[in-house]
Amino acid sequence: MHIDLLFDKYSNRVPSIIGEEKFTKYAVFLPILKKDEEYHILFEVRALHMRRQPGEICFPGGKVDKVDVNSMETALRETREELGIEKENIQHIFPLDYIISPFGTIIYPYAGFINEVKKITPNPAEVATTFTIPLSYFNNIEPECFKVNFKAIPEKNFPFHLISGGENYNWQTRYMEELFYYFEDKAIWGLTAAILKNFINLIKRDNSM
Repeated sequence: MHIDLLFDKYSNRVPSIIGEEKFTKYAVFLPILKKDEEYHILFEVRALHMRRQPGEICFPGGKVDKVDVNSMETALRETREELGIEKENIQHIFPLDYIISPFGTIIYPYAGFINEVKKITPNPAEVATTFTIPLSYFNNIEPECFKVNFKAIPEKNFPFHLISGGENYNWQTRYMEELFYYFEDKAIWGLTAAILKNFINLIKRDNSM
């Protein structure tokens, strides 16, 4: 191996995430619209017959398919399918920060503006209903934060004899944070709350609220 050739070859390499090929990738769209002369965020309530997370509050989104050019196209495709709107009704699209979950998924969120609000026709196969919350509502509130703890349980044949401490190894305590926003009788939590907080923090930093 000529290490000097490796130096030349990889000097401008763009790094990725180790094991990224094993991750399932999803894209999500945070819709902004204007209602009664005020900006609102639109949320969906998942249809009750859905196999996964029925009745939960979410943003439009879904799994990145091979036919999608990129994750943004996935987010827009899913938004059109779920809200029954045309491509030209979605404007000013920009990326938010992506999320790497502890469950083998990467979520690529985007935000943008939906015009022609009256043309929104939720797809009943996926969406039970939609609702909006004024952007101003989030001016002076912070989500509640709760920890979900995980316990390390090595598999049966784990080679304890190869590690210091053996079966008494002091595993680090792992946890994830779950955020909760409340609006009227609704609780917004999980990935939806994490994406929402990222968006709110972004525009607060830019003094846009």
